[in-house]
Amino acid sequence: MRRQLGKDTKAAALHILTRNEKLAHEIKQKADKGEDFGNLARRYSNCPTAKKGGHLGEFSRGVMVKPFEKAVFEAELLKPVGPIKTKFGYHIIKVLYRS
Repeated sequence: MRRQLGKDTKAAALHILTRNEKLAHEIKQKADKGEDFGNLARRYSNCPTAKKGGHLGEFSRGVMVKPFEKAVFEAELLKPVGPIKTKFGYHIIKVLYRS
């Protein structure tokens, strides 16, 4: 049974953002095959966090856009998920932890 996560739950995640859905699927396949997520972020991501390997740091619920937040707080830890579509583009996400 899944633990119920409260409103104050925090998470830390890496992500890769692209505007191209096809490219997002290709990046996800590379991540699934074990390519280094940080290197993929530095190479492909359109987000300023690319310089930090896609690291978003720690954030609370209610901070990120809804589809992104839903993925982060439901995804299996350390397993790349996506592409998740938001108003910013397509995200591949790797959740590091939740607390």
